[in-house]
Amino acid sequence: MLGLSGSAHGMPAPSNPAAADPPEAGRLRPRGSSQGGLGQYNERVVLQAIRNHGAMPGAELARLTRLTPQTISLITKRLLDDGLLLRGALLRGKVGQPSVPLALNPDGAFSIGIKLGRRSVDMLLVDFTGAVRARSTLSYDYPTPDAVFGEVATRLEEFRALLGPAGLARLQGIGIAAPLSLGGWQTLLGVESDRAEAWSRTDVRSRIAALSSLPVTFVKDTAAACVAELVAGRGRSVRSFVYIFVDTFIGGGLVIDSHLRGGLNGNAGAVGSLALRSSTPGDAADSPPQLLSVASLIALERRFEAAGLDAAAVADDRALQAPWLPLTRQWLDEAVPAIMFAIHGAACLLDLEGVIIDGSFSRRLLAALLEALHGARESYNWEGVECPQLLPGTTGSDARALGGALLPLHANFSPDRDLFLKLDKTSACAGRITGSAGRGR
Repeated sequence: MLGLSGSAHGMPAPSNPAAADPPEAGRLRPRGSSQGGLGQYNERVVLQAIRNHGAMPGAELARLTRLTPQTISLITKRLLDDGLLLRGALLRGKVGQPSVPLALNPDGAFSIGIKLGRRSVDMLLVDFTGAVRARSTLSYDYPTPDAVFGEVATRLEEFRALLGPAGLARLQGIGIAAPLSLGGWQTLLGVESDRAEAWSRTDVRSRIAALSSLPVTFVKDTAAACVAELVAGRGRSVRSFVYIFVDTFIGGGLVIDSHLRGGLNGNAGAVGSLALRSSTPGDAADSPPQLLSVASLIALERRFEAAGLDAAAVADDRALQAPWLPLTRQWLDEAVPAIMFAIHGAACLLDLEGVIIDGSFSRRLLAALLEALHGARESYNWEGVECPQLLPGTTGSDARALGGALLPLHANFSPDRDLFLKLDKTSACAGRITGSAGRGR
């Protein structure tokens, strides 16, 4: 494996008296079990209300959840005893008795997200509020399984050391986000077939599960990024949207009525595979171009490399500075019409509220892409269909690893167990990366 490098860094978990002597891990983990009863469900409802709306007193929780004050009192006492909630400072100055807001305890639970991509591995240690406590990034030209999993094992040990015994007792699981076809598109990537085919024989979930006793979940990388946006970003206010993530290969996800939809084969939202035209008799031997061939960051990297420039500039502000800027503009001129073609088709088929766009690049390049897409809307006939809102994503390069980390937390503490049910199809290969719909860096 060429050019492998990595680093891990993080901050100590906030000290908290309520979490100093954590309950046994078994007290926390069964919350994700299908055996949970109504009381457990109501606990999840309370936690979700606080997650969505922020710290609030019991009276406000009762109003939001439509549970009785007595029930709220019993539930919040249990959650405080379990170290999942914290009491805030007493609120005074309002009519009635002073009230105490209740907030999620950041130390209440932890999870790990791993994004395994074609150019890098990102690992995040996430706390109960979804905040990143530690991160590690491993960069390479193209991954080989043994080298990648050796580095992952090292970083997992570093995360364990950061957590210490109390944090480890509250570690819920590992979520892996990876392309379903990590060994695909060999010609476009310029990768030797033997190196690419090594991934077709690799069961990613099993390899990482062997490094830990924790539950391990596998999900398509762009679906994981969509999870992050759905749970922690604009998905809280947009019920139905197509999510587009621009990375080494462009990809996406589909959310309908606030539920991520994978489809029969896990391909829903796989915008990168959209054909931009059909083949003609003269080029029948060649595959028609797909969206990913013109609108992916690898196309911009190739432009930079051909000009003798640092291709890593695709990920930072240099892409919009001289001498990279003219090449970035050329890429936008090709990528924007292709992306808008996909958006127009999706709007006609799905009647979307919005399209959320994000990627592994600077926020300035995201803004430039969105500005160009807004201008390109006028090139299409929208008669008979509403053009959806074009919205920037909120999580950027962390989206896939963050989405992976959110899956164990959601499974164990959220009341909506069906939110990611459709992801089961994307993990039908049990982590073996052999499918055809994956996209990602």
